[in-house]
Amino acid sequence: MGIIQTSLGIEPKLVKDNIYTPSIAALKSVVNKTSDYDHTKFKHPYQGNQLKILIIGTEHDELMMENGKKFLTGNHPIELFVPLLHFQKAGFDFDFATPTGKAMKLERWAFPQDDSDINDIYHQYQYQIEHPKNLEQIAQSLNHTSEYIAVFIPGGHGVIIDLPESMAVKKVIQWSKDYDKYVITLCHGPAAFLAATINSSIQNYPYKGYKIAAFPDGMDKLLPAMGYLPGRMPMYLGEKLKELGITIINKSVTGTVNQDRKLISGDGPLAANELGKLAALELLNSLSEN
Repeated sequence: MGIIQTSLGIEPKLVKDNIYTPSIAALKSVVNKTSDYDHTKFKHPYQGNQLKILIIGTEHDELMMENGKKFLTGNHPIELFVPLLHFQKAGFDFDFATPTGKAMKLERWAFPQDDSDINDIYHQYQYQIEHPKNLEQIAQSLNHTSEYIAVFIPGGHGVIIDLPESMAVKKVIQWSKDYDKYVITLCHGPAAFLAATINSSIQNYPYKGYKIAAFPDGMDKLLPAMGYLPGRMPMYLGEKLKELGITIINKSVTGTVNQDRKLISGDGPLAANELGKLAALELLNSLSEN
């Protein structure tokens, strides 16, 4: 299979010892030089400076596959920055956090190089991305007076590495449920929801019965043959979430966005623009109702 993949240009690219990025062919088919951010303006943006959105990212970028090869990953830049552009237009600022405060990792090979909007917001928040807050410290102080109106967990395969095993993520999820906060996520971001099972019975799982849009297992199982991943996934997100009572509503990745109560989700990069608009409007509407 490797010889055939190489001849077709779909062999994952070895970038350093045992670490791979998607093949040249895969990059050409899935990585765009620009995003579909549509510059939506909001009639009544938030005018205050107290409420923020807490962004939880991964601090790891080497995902060990089933065969022992590593995939160079992180958070997907379009899934991170396109929603942030909408949140920013809606008047909100952000705090970036990772489980232990190490730098937030990005899938550099997926960066839309010709997108001036994404380049601008990246440079605006580059320092915070490289020097995020420690999520454990944030989680310990969360209560009913906390400044966060919502939690945003962008996707990218890197989320699978550390967020499902983070007690800090568990505390944030429980806080969001206890105080009826919005949680916004897409693609592999819902892997963070697995953290809610740490030292807990699945009978009390906070998102049991919820429906979400997310990156489907069927697609992850196809990615090695496409030369996107260097091997089979170490675990499949959909299978794990199904065991907890969550239903993933999409079978493919076409830009599906879904809202179930205060959980807003999308299936991947194609959903980032609509997800950002929907979530921004929901946050603004929630303020007008109070």
